[in-house]
Parts: sequence; structure tokens; C-alpha cells
Amino acid sequence: MTAKLALEDGTVFTGTSIGAEGEVDGEVCFNTSMTGYQEILTDPSYRGQIVTMTYPQIGNYGVNESDLESERPHLAGFIVREHSRVASNFRSEGSLADYLKEWGVVAIESIDTRALVRRIRSTGAMRGVLSTTDLDDESLVAKAKASPGLVGRDLVKEVTPEMPCEWQESVSDWTHLSKAEGGGEKAEGPHVVALDFGMKWNIPRHLYDQGCQVTVLPGTSTAEEVLAQEPDGIFLSNGPGDPEPLTQAVETIQGVLGKAPVFGICLGHQLLSLACGAKTFKMKFGHRGGNQPVQRLEDGTVEITSQNHGFAVDEESLPDCLEVTHRSLNDGTIEGVRHREHNAFSVQYHPEASAGPHDSHYLFAEFLKAVGTM
Repeated sequence: MTAKLALEDGTVFTGTSIGAEGEVDGEVCFNTSMTGYQEILTDPSYRGQIVTMTYPQIGNYGVNESDLESERPHLAGFIVREHSRVASNFRSEGSLADYLKEWGVVAIESIDTRALVRRIRSTGAMRGVLSTTDLDDESLVAKAKASPGLVGRDLVKEVTPEMPCEWQESVSDWTHLSKAEGGGEKAEGPHVVALDFGMKWNIPRHLYDQGCQVTVLPGTSTAEEVLAQEPDGIFLSNGPGDPEPLTQAVETIQGVLGKAPVFGICLGHQLLSLACGAKTFKMKFGHRGGNQPVQRLEDGTVEITSQNHGFAVDEESLPDCLEVTHRSLNDGTIEGVRHREHNAFSVQYHPEASAGPHDSHYLFAEFLKAVGTM
């Protein structure tokens, strides 16, 4: 079946459908990872985005239940150069194409992804439409121009859980039964409350592996609801879209600062910075991939990191109460901050990345150490 991708600048790519029939719109971005496509598909941070994989062949090791980062795919659409017809791996439980169709993900292959990525890098991330039902170029471009984009939208409300839960699954469990049904052994360590703005499952797994009792609360929770849990530590998760519309989350963080140690990742990093008085800005095309170099300013150590963000903290707006702890070696943007007065720190990248790299796992131990000092 023919499928088309149209960008708001008038560019149209024609390829072949490998997913569900239909039409979706969103911001077209790209990810440079060679592996981890299933983690990308199920990462709630990609809500509202059509993701292009730069690696030319995707799907060769299939899909499985163990590599899910949430219950279902959250991205708007998926773009690859070529999807593998053969899923060859001892862990494979099905093909990528079947998985995309099962979950209603509109996806396209056989387009020049190199040309698409070069255009995004030159022009910046653009709104687009991916369709198997409307194949008229002029109509698709008009729809792309009418797409709302990401700026100013609260996408967290679309992915945050409705109810709290007690997390009881480790990195090595790979079952997900414990999350839904309480199948694991309850940890006896410090109690961490994780605010879920669209959290990847591997984050609470790492907290659990550190011996923490983990309670997951919706990202819409108030400071009073968080503190009522009597947390020893508070975690701020990743999530989709623009952080600045999330005024309630900012107020919640302001209300818990100083009451317990705080650790934030990705969107959580941006929200902590906003709560302290900083501003954020929309990046030209963002950082998305598993090979992003970050320098730890304390000792000069370079970490290779997994990243997925299209917004960043504006350094010129950084308040005196925050110090920069990590910096991108690609473009110099802020990758980590620490509060000078309160026990709170955050990073823009993903130390929990299950597909790798794992250079930054130490941050979970640092958080546990911070919890132990209170």
C-alpha cells in the first residue's frame, strides 16, 4: 500500500506502508540510535511526534514483551528506510510490522530518510502528515501546515496515569506482572515517590534495584498529595512536549523543594529548572539518539548518553540557585543542574536507557546517597 509523508515546507515523500492504515499529524523528528526501536515506540515522551530512524534497516531483531517502556506505543507515526522482513533473535516474539499494525501505528518505509534528516537538520523540526488514505500532495501539505505542533500544548495529560501504583519490578525481572499485580517482593529501603509525566518503565526499575520502595503518582498530583506519602525522596520523570504549559507541575515541585531530595530526568529536569526560575526554549531539531556525548563538569568525565528532547533549559535565564553540572559536547547546551541550597539535582539525558548506553547509571546511586543524607 502506498503511503505519503508531507512536510509543512511543501516537501512530499512517497513510500510504502508497513503499519496501520490511516492518517496522522505531528512534529517530524529523527533518532540516530541503531538499536532500541521498540523502546522508542513505547516511550511516552514521543507523544505528538512522527519519528524517523536514521539507521537504514529497522526491525531485524523483532519485538518482545520485555523491551516495552510503557503499555503501548505513544508516537504519532514511524518512518524507516527499510523494515526487516525477517526477525532473527532468540528473544523475538513477533515482527515489527505486525506490532505496528496491532497498535494502529501509521508507518512508512522506502523513502530517502537521509534526505529527510538533512532537511530537518537544515530547516529545523517541522510539522508533518503521514497518510495512507489521502495521497494528494497539495491536500497533505495543507494539513501539515494546520497541524498544531508541540509548542504550548500540554501533552503530559494524555500519557500520565490516572491512579497511583506501587512499583515492584527490577531491571532483571522483565515481567511487568509485578507492576500491574504486585507480583514482586516489596523493597524495604527508602520510600521514593515518582511523579509520572510519561515515565519510561526502566526508571522505576532502577529505583527499585537501588532498594527503594517506589510509589508512582500521576504527574498532575499536588505538593500536598506528594508529601502525604511521606517520601524519603522525590523523582521527576521524563515526558512529552513543551514544559512551560505545565504550570501545576511547576507549582508542585516548588511545594516539595527542601522537603525531600529531588532527582529529575529529561522533562523532570526542565520542570525543576522552571520551578527554580529558569526558562526553556524550543531547540532547532533536538537531541534524540543513543550516542550523545555529555561532560560531567565536576571532574571532566565524558559520558555517552541516550537522549530524547526537543526543548532545553535557557542558560541566560538560569537563576543563581542553580549550578550547571553537565554540558552537551555537541552544542554546549545544559545537560544537568544542581540546586545550591536544596538537595535537588537533574539531568537532561536518560541514565536508565535499557537499550544503552549505561555510562550514567551512577546517578541512581547518587540519588540514593542524597536520600540517605536527609
